[in-house]
Amino acid sequence: MRISTSEFYSQNIQTMDNQENQLATYYQQLSSGQALTTPADNPLAAAQAVQLSMTSATLTQYQSNQSTALSSLQLEDETLSSVANTMQSINAQITQAGDGSLSDAERSSIAKEMEGYRSQLLTLANTSDSAGNYLFSGYQASTAPFANAAGGGVTYLGDNGLRQAQVASTTQIATNDSGASVFLTVPSVGTSPVSAGSSTNTGTGTIGAASITNASATTNNDSYSITFGGTIAAPTYTVTDNTAVPPTTTAATAFNASTPIQLGSGMQVSISGAPSPGDTFSVTPATSSQNSDVFATIDKIITALQTPATNNPSATANLTNALTSGTAAFQNSLTNITVVQASVGGREQELQALQTTTQSNSLQAQSNLSNLTDINMVSVISNYEQEQNALEAAQKSFVQIQGMSLFQYISS
Repeated sequence: MRISTSEFYSQNIQTMDNQENQLATYYQQLSSGQALTTPADNPLAAAQAVQLSMTSATLTQYQSNQSTALSSLQLEDETLSSVANTMQSINAQITQAGDGSLSDAERSSIAKEMEGYRSQLLTLANTSDSAGNYLFSGYQASTAPFANAAGGGVTYLGDNGLRQAQVASTTQIATNDSGASVFLTVPSVGTSPVSAGSSTNTGTGTIGAASITNASATTNNDSYSITFGGTIAAPTYTVTDNTAVPPTTTAATAFNASTPIQLGSGMQVSISGAPSPGDTFSVTPATSSQNSDVFATIDKIITALQTPATNNPSATANLTNALTSGTAAFQNSLTNITVVQASVGGREQELQALQTTTQSNSLQAQSNLSNLTDINMVSVISNYEQEQNALEAAQKSFVQIQGMSLFQYISS
């Protein structure tokens, strides 16, 4: 078969063009270190590389979110530890104040120390992070959550919002707890009802802690008031369930300090001393608003300690009742801090586990992407040199064959 001169030129030039293009591709790969310089090099691999790149970027963002969330929770954890320590110090002061041998001046001194701890607690409740965001203000991150209220306690200026961080494809984690849930709330489980006596009582009756006789009784969560009547010589009392609709009141019963007073069908409380007619006492759930504000609880105890009681049996009884109710409410608040801190710790552990998993997945995605897009340097250099040698050989062969013509012999 005869090959025309033009066809010969065309075939050889096309071959050398292809070799030059391949050589350029190898050169580009060597320069960039990437096997896929354009999607056309390997459309399937290019599509997989795009997907892996998106996956890797998403995992990187999750890692950033996890790190930020963990930092926030660690700061809250540290703050709650300081809160617990401060509250333990206050609790020690309350215990010391219960010593009946103390003078009014000594109790006033304890109250002064408690005021200092109370200020320290308020400062911790208004803790902010390095960016100036307040930990316990909910969504109102730029607003200090707590301010002293005129009548005691505090005013909460934040909200109940939980800032959620997307830390995995199907997982969000709260990076904060609202100040209301930390300092103004107590759990219903693990806490005790609060017994109290009215500050206007004139007798010497003192109330003890309520005890549960039937844990399954639904009335244990009701609010009760005990009102004394009769005479000083023959006192009587009635019990009112203020939660019942309508409230129910028992018939007047003769008071005997050695007989516990029944509250509903599952609780009882003892009152000792000699209550006067008109004196009132109460037993309320730990979760009621009057018991769950830790700042208001501290303020009530401070006020009681600052009230003179020496050589005044009625005032001494009122102080004892104030310390009884204050101790119970304060212990409930301390329990709540423990519960919240345990929740924070659980979220920290979850984040740390997610960090390990996400890091492993991210490394795998990057490895898979590298396998698709990165070149084998040794192989590409070898291919480049082979292609370069082949091109040089083709060029030399073309020049030599181009010189083979019968006209050279005719002319000679």
